Amino acid sequence: MRALGIDLGERRIGVALSSGSVASPIETVQRSANHAIDHHNLLAIAAEWEVDTLVVGLPLSLDGSEGPAAVLVRSEIAELVAATSIPVVPYDERLTTVTATRLLQEGAVPGRSQRQMVDQVAAAVMLQAWLDGLANQSDS
Repeated sequence: MRALGIDLGERRIGVALSSGSVASPIETVQRSANHAIDHHNLLAIAAEWEVDTLVVGLPLSLDGSEGPAAVLVRSEIAELVAATSIPVVPYDERLTTVTATRLLQEGAVPGRSQRQMVDQVAAAVMLQAWLDGLANQSDS
């Protein structure tokens, strides 16, 4: 299975790819003022990598509830679903940015580079958690 992990931020969209059981960060897309343009760009990446699933991070609150950010992302997910025939799966992205920042710091990535990479690494962290969840389901 080839999946694209998507971290929908306000200014940037992190994108990661899995081709099997490992997720890797691939790029950061700068937001435009128009979701349709952003979705077109994401779907072009999906076509380039021939993915069969889009996994979109859902920013749940720490207690698991859906706050205002999650409501906005759910709305955008609905727009993305309407724009493609590729299955779109929302997935919990709690603490992925914190984890991504820590990983970049541990890797001694300089601050400026961290800011450019954190969204795509967060997308990879989220996508890897989704992949691990699938693997655990199949093991049961």
